[in-house]
Amino acid sequence: MFAKEKEKQAAIKLRKQGLSYTEILQKVSVSKSTLSVWLRDVGLAERQRQRFTEKRKLAQVKAREAWRSMRVTKEMAIVEAARKEIRAISQRELWLIGTVLYWAEGTKQREHTVSQKVSFNNSDPRMVLLFNRWMQEICLREKPDLTYSIYIHQTADKVKARVFWEHLLQAKIDKMYFKSHNPKINRKNTQADYFGLLRIDVKRSTDLNRKIKGWIEGINEGLGT
Repeated sequence: MFAKEKEKQAAIKLRKQGLSYTEILQKVSVSKSTLSVWLRDVGLAERQRQRFTEKRKLAQVKAREAWRSMRVTKEMAIVEAARKEIRAISQRELWLIGTVLYWAEGTKQREHTVSQKVSFNNSDPRMVLLFNRWMQEICLREKPDLTYSIYIHQTADKVKARVFWEHLLQAKIDKMYFKSHNPKINRKNTQADYFGLLRIDVKRSTDLNRKIKGWIEGINEGLGT
């Protein structure tokens, strides 16, 4: 009986020091139900309550970090496995990929714009490089046939953007257009890696645009849509 009383007093003392039930059970060998009975009337000082709150928050942070780490690991595994499914791209595949890319992002021939030149714009450097390569390898347009323009917000780093795109494309930027800053709009593209939107125009390309229109229609027919 004395031994149990000694354990009880030790548990009460530890509780007043701010230890949790789990921590106390690691030091006092009793059942959790017994501990609950012993400590049900033992209050915690404000300092101990703050400690519990901080520990709970820390546990939540650790849980979120662990979950994020698991998610990132899973994502990396899925992406890597999917990446390996793609083999070397043939010229025919490049032709079709570029056509679909232009279908999505390029300026198409319309009934009211039958003389529309080929024009493509995007802010994703990889898409820009893909279109640039497609133009040269598939559409057989040399660099002198292509003009490059940047559309960028006035508040952005214009020099940095020009250097970035010229290095990426190994070509000179011909023009730069500035978008007026509207403070009412909650812009997302304000990070250090914001380089604006790159536009590629192809000189004397009305017939090429008509040809691309035919390729798009051919893909539609091939899919039975």
